[in-house]
Amino acid sequence: MKIIFNLAVLFLFQFLSCKQASESPQPSPLPGSQQKQKKDKTGTANIVFRSADGGQTWQDISEGLPENFREDDVQRDGFFANDNGFYLRTGNGLYHSQRNSTVPFWVKEIFPGQQSRIAPGRTGILAYNYEGQFLQKINGTGTWLPAYTNFREKEIRTIFETAGGSVFIGCNRGLFRSTNSGKTWKQVQAGGWAMKLVESNGILLATSQLGIIRSADRGETWEAVISEGGVGIAVESIQGGFAAITFNTQSDSRRVRTSYDGGKTWQAIDAGLPPSMNISSIIQVGENFFCGHPKGIFGSADKGKTWKLVLPSIEGKVFHLYSSGNVIYAIPSAGGC
Repeated sequence: MKIIFNLAVLFLFQFLSCKQASESPQPSPLPGSQQKQKKDKTGTANIVFRSADGGQTWQDISEGLPENFREDDVQRDGFFANDNGFYLRTGNGLYHSQRNSTVPFWVKEIFPGQQSRIAPGRTGILAYNYEGQFLQKINGTGTWLPAYTNFREKEIRTIFETAGGSVFIGCNRGLFRSTNSGKTWKQVQAGGWAMKLVESNGILLATSQLGIIRSADRGETWEAVISEGGVGIAVESIQGGFAAITFNTQSDSRRVRTSYDGGKTWQAIDAGLPPSMNISSIIQVGENFFCGHPKGIFGSADKGKTWKLVLPSIEGKVFHLYSSGNVIYAIPSAGGC
């Protein structure tokens, strides 16, 4: 009788162990252009994807983010990538995934304020909201402090700190600059909203209501360098120049261009892409370009002469692309904004 009881206990233990192992979510690289994961009962899926091999394979790294995650939980500027990996702001937390992260992919930090948008800063992550309230995290600590309290504008679109120490805040009235750590501010560009800024070799570019605008004097004056009747959608630094996306009112589509003379002149690189009103992103990783498109992520190994689909769209959403070193991060969202 004792032997039968022991065998029964052993069988029950093995059954429960196997059942638990089969139900545990297992991370796996998603093969080439065929991956598509669904949210299961115990995890989160299809929020953030990562490729560490130049876009050949993609892995869903959503596990560890809040369950019941909704697309509108993250605003347009609620995420970014830098040399330290990828950051995402949602709910009551700031989530960080390092470039070489394995399961679990995310480390959560409780966020002290209501600012839902984030941006990289020279001395720590910046967080802000539409009403003009700013916080900055001190590097190497968990401390968040109020920042740029002398800035009085509302309807904030973006914040950007240059390598030289100037600070730019874009809002619905244009661009404002401070050269003394936010003590005083000067409006340097008007004529509608200004959004994302990038800097390379002393040249500043920004997306704006006028298209793509450029400054060669540290942001003191600005000129439109791509103006096609529509607005500027995206701008990025690439090797030796810049890449940009604008909306062209004549073709009723978004155009993708590159510049290798500091943003003075631009060349179209979208002939091999299906025309669309919702192209969202253009980045360079290594020698390759990657573009977020309603049909999925396209890659180009010849600087935009030809394009190949490397990851199909998921649930009809458009991928927004970010890079940290040679790692690519992709977030699918509805529409191309």
